[in-house]
Amino acid sequence: MQCRCRRLLFTAILFVLPAQQVVGRDAQSGSDEFEEVVVFATRIPTAMTNLPFAAGRVGREEIQLARQQLGLDEALATIPGVFFQNRYNFAQDLRIAIRGFGARANFGIRGIRIFADDIPLTLPDGQGSVDAIDLGSAESVEVIRGPFSAVYGAASGGVINIRTEDGPEIPFVSGRVNLGSYGYRQIQAKTGGQSGRLNWLANVSTTRLDGYRDHAEYRSDLLNSKFRYHLSDGSRLTLLISAVDQPRAQDPGGLKASELNEDRRQAAPRNLLYDAGEALDQQTLGLTWHKDVKKNQVLMLRTYAVSRDFSNRLPFGVNSNGQGGSVDLERKFAGLGGNYRWISHLDTGSDKRSNQFVLGFDYDAQRDLRKRFVNDQGVLGDLTTSQDEDVTTSAIYIEDAWDITQALTLTLGARYDKIKYEVADRTDKGGSGQVDFTQLSPLVGLLWRIRPGMNLYGNISRSFDPPTTTELANPEGSAGFNRNLDPQTASNYELGIKGQVLTRARYELALFHIDVRDAIVPFELDGSGQSFFENAGRSTHRGLEAALSVELLPGLTGAFTYTWSDFVFDEFRGVDGEVFDKNRIPGIPEHLFNMDFTWSHSSGFYAGWDLLYAGSFYADNANQVATGDYLVSNLRAGYRRAGEHWEISPFVGINNLLDEKYIGNVRLNASFGRYYESAPARNGYVGVLLRYTR
Repeated sequence: MQCRCRRLLFTAILFVLPAQQVVGRDAQSGSDEFEEVVVFATRIPTAMTNLPFAAGRVGREEIQLARQQLGLDEALATIPGVFFQNRYNFAQDLRIAIRGFGARANFGIRGIRIFADDIPLTLPDGQGSVDAIDLGSAESVEVIRGPFSAVYGAASGGVINIRTEDGPEIPFVSGRVNLGSYGYRQIQAKTGGQSGRLNWLANVSTTRLDGYRDHAEYRSDLLNSKFRYHLSDGSRLTLLISAVDQPRAQDPGGLKASELNEDRRQAAPRNLLYDAGEALDQQTLGLTWHKDVKKNQVLMLRTYAVSRDFSNRLPFGVNSNGQGGSVDLERKFAGLGGNYRWISHLDTGSDKRSNQFVLGFDYDAQRDLRKRFVNDQGVLGDLTTSQDEDVTTSAIYIEDAWDITQALTLTLGARYDKIKYEVADRTDKGGSGQVDFTQLSPLVGLLWRIRPGMNLYGNISRSFDPPTTTELANPEGSAGFNRNLDPQTASNYELGIKGQVLTRARYELALFHIDVRDAIVPFELDGSGQSFFENAGRSTHRGLEAALSVELLPGLTGAFTYTWSDFVFDEFRGVDGEVFDKNRIPGIPEHLFNMDFTWSHSSGFYAGWDLLYAGSFYADNANQVATGDYLVSNLRAGYRRAGEHWEISPFVGINNLLDEKYIGNVRLNASFGRYYESAPARNGYVGVLLRYTR
């Protein structure tokens, strides 16, 4: 491991030192390669270098160009502080952790708020999913790292904000076909344009994957569309319609070390026996309205409704507390929200300052009709659980960014949340009841523009992360909620520096310290594979994040990121009385390093190469099981040929170029040693994009 770290550091120095010379030479010509990046996720649109907290953004080409578009991890690896697991088990969903928050999720996403075009993809109870995200029409993805509950509520880890591309002025239609290893097939059709006051874009795709491991088949059909109409009064009305039909996502399960050594591609025996996996069908309708009330005053209102039918077969018939292994869930969730943004300016000639003020509210409601049946080796058996679960959240928030001087900007924010859980048992198990949580989340940040191209910032914030309805499952065998599980809270302290050097390089360095109380941690009671959750008393997250983007040569750009994570349990007694004080928090590597190089030529040829190093980490709270570190490299290339009306773009990619044998996902605190899910060996894909512009 130390040898690999030294090699990576040496490689980075070799690339970065010549880059600094190129930066100086090109800067003298007066060109400006790095245009200003504006971040919208803060609800006060701000240039990224002027934010008093850590943030990152990737654009359309980084997301779509020559990518497989299987998951967000393909594009977001260049953002420090973000760690991905579970990339290849679509029954468990992509696991995203930001500064350690989210690592606890055995499926879905926790501790991170996800939005797409102002519509939440995170439920009122805090559980998020990425199965409805359409990467084929994404314009950008923004990531705010660190607690941001002052604006978004339950967001201990941060915020991911996806923005869909608008239709171009001249209408177009395109088709994309992508084929690859392990039975990978993806077909997309997209169209968009502008007609009078109406702007539209729609994308439909179908994806099929047999999977690297046995019992890992995945099928998904996805529709995403956006229609924006400019009204005569200057306001804008945007209609969002999306749907996902995922009829099959098999779960190959976790393996023991002995099984992994015997055959990395096999599925866990229990998962085969019980036909573990999931299916879902979801439709989303969203509506947003933006109105320029007066000069520098904007009103935004939004509403949405989502219907989700979900079924899941877990790898057991009935667990030790009598709950069946087949889950059937009918979920409806909807909400409305809005904010008013007011910008004022002070201009005295030599002194130009501004103040941006936002006042907003959110109301969201979720109803789950949850049933559980005996999983009779893949066949639906007797009913064991039937209950209605309701979650409502209501909140108000305020945010203000004030230029005290031209060099100093003070950001203040606060949000008050009230979350109410209710469960009504339809059986005779007596599990009805309710749980309420309230929380005030403040934020204060200061940015100091030391000199052009160098900004120093710091912030202090407080966040909270309530348990989801799934995490509130009662481990004592009765229906209803686990009343012993509390929300986790976090106090965040961050200091950083960011800016731009000689117009050719962008850099960022962030240090953070987070005190966490009542961290929500998973555990298993038996070999069923079902997780329950408990609170760890006190934890500490400390870390460093560094990023550098630089134009090495004309047409060649390099991005380098490094993350150091020191996350420990300060005080933690397990459910069986185990003492985990001073142990490292499992699921997060101490060292994470990424290099990404992209090259494009005026002839139409382009290429990209990335390298990811992830250090070893623990798989259990006791720190008795550690994974190995790994080094994964990917290569992609293509050619774009454009005529007056037609464009053709063939492309090719190789994943895991070095054929590294590594673990793609670790199931934390798994029983009977079934921690490991292997990642695919070297594999490739080819595709072509054909586009017609009228």
